[in-house]
Amino acid sequence: MELIKIEGGKSLKGTVKIDSAKNSTVALIPAAILAESPVTLENIPQIVDVKRLGEMIGQLGGHYRYDGDGNEDFIIDSTGIENVPLLDGPVTKLRASYYFLGALLAKFKEVKIGMPGGCYLGPRPIDLHLKGFEALGATVEQDAGVIHMKAERLKGAKIYLDFPSVGATINIMIAASKAEGTTVIENAAKEPEIVDLSNLLNNMGANIRGAGTGEIRIQGVDRLMGTRHAIIPDRIEAGTYIALAAAAAEEVKIDNIIPHHLEALISKLQEMGVDIEVNTDSVTVRGKKTIKAVDFKTSIYPGLATDLQQPLVTLLTQAEGIGKVEDTIYSDRFRNCYELNKMGADIDVVGRTAIINGGKSMRGARVMATDLRAGASLVIAALIADGVTEIGNTYHIDRGYANIEEKLTNLGAKIWRETVEA
Repeated sequence: MELIKIEGGKSLKGTVKIDSAKNSTVALIPAAILAESPVTLENIPQIVDVKRLGEMIGQLGGHYRYDGDGNEDFIIDSTGIENVPLLDGPVTKLRASYYFLGALLAKFKEVKIGMPGGCYLGPRPIDLHLKGFEALGATVEQDAGVIHMKAERLKGAKIYLDFPSVGATINIMIAASKAEGTTVIENAAKEPEIVDLSNLLNNMGANIRGAGTGEIRIQGVDRLMGTRHAIIPDRIEAGTYIALAAAAAEEVKIDNIIPHHLEALISKLQEMGVDIEVNTDSVTVRGKKTIKAVDFKTSIYPGLATDLQQPLVTLLTQAEGIGKVEDTIYSDRFRNCYELNKMGADIDVVGRTAIINGGKSMRGARVMATDLRAGASLVIAALIADGVTEIGNTYHIDRGYANIEEKLTNLGAKIWRETVEA
């Protein structure tokens, strides 16, 4: 078993550069297979999910490769892709594999794929995705964990989402980009990653308007061609490092970000009393100050992202007073709290709400990352803990945080990996 080990108590100082957005990248790669010539995604994040999506392209008969001195570009060549069922292997290991539903349906009018994997955060149904595909003219069958969809033709439709799901909005956009006529998605998700996907597809020749608003209009086209696309910065990685700096740093600059994407987080941290300076494409956080507990609820964009809830819970363990956090998006996203309690935190979980009694000293312990962002919350806790913390299930962390040891070491942390017997 591989462990990330962190010796806490080191004061962090310096600059950390944020990578391109994971949640954009995992949608852009499947969308790229619609192009009839190669697509280059610039500044690809070096995370496990990218590798797994590349493996899925390989299963389909396509090709991908890294380019650039630091492997910063990811080139996808889908000219040899065939409609092969994706039933096992990487499809079972990441949630974003479901974006191949929309891409393969648009490309071949038929797709057979196993149910997606990824972090368990409570029920994460894909019924809105499937209803959208049915509205476009597909028949949907589910049997023994396999989704089979087919359509003689895809035809534009008006689709109202009961909830502004990011995944459903993205999947419908991908499929509708090659449907006949006009598709209108009402109550669409507004996240920056939606806009990023729209920009890629439009650069490929699609006709999409309204991304970033509650109504997106897609005029279907016959052909999509290759292009070059720069991915937006990762607002969740940025928010994680901002919370980390507030908890453990003397002064850290978080660079290569879009502050507008983080307004809800920045506002909440300022309410807590965090010293945070906002610049054009960076923020500087000065820690080691007394902070006060706050209450917050997660929400759809532009509200406070559920992906940032767990890192913020760790920060609240160091605040004066009692904070209450409600996750309105995922019902089972507080499993990290039980791990934090092993380290000295005082957190009570009641349903979708965590009550954090702040001002507790943290101590090193062996803990397990129960999902991607839970792993990030434990890293923050380890940085402020007395002694050494051992974090298991490191593969969760590697799904969303590239080069985390290098980045933290450059800030002054003491962090390393070891392989031990389970």
